[in-house]
Amino acid sequence: MRIHLTSVFVDDQDKALRFYTEVLGFVKKTEVPLGEFRWLTVVSPEAPDGTELLLEPDVHRAVGPYKEALVADGIPAAAFAVDDVRAEYERLRGLGVRFTQEPVEMGPVTIAVLDDTCGNLIQIVHSES
Repeated sequence: MRIHLTSVFVDDQDKALRFYTEVLGFVKKTEVPLGEFRWLTVVSPEAPDGTELLLEPDVHRAVGPYKEALVADGIPAAAFAVDDVRAEYERLRGLGVRFTQEPVEMGPVTIAVLDDTCGNLIQIVHSES
């Protein structure tokens, strides 16, 4: 069994697509109109046939309180692996990305947390193991 698809709830699919592609560097994989919204996924350019990230509209009544609670407690909605957290932190800061946690080493793991501009905190992580 493998993870095929996961999602992050976003407040604006167009804004999310721009952020996740133009800033984070993912590429659009699927875009299917579904009435007011779209089935909109992105993937890593390093694994175009890998796990897809669904940029899912946050319209369900439970999503707003859920997202607000996660952000208030500093809990990331998702984690993305990078080769060098500090280098990615500097690259993204140069693009105007706001971080809620600067890079920190925790034994064999280095993490940082950013605001995705769509109502979520996202962790970037590198593990030595």
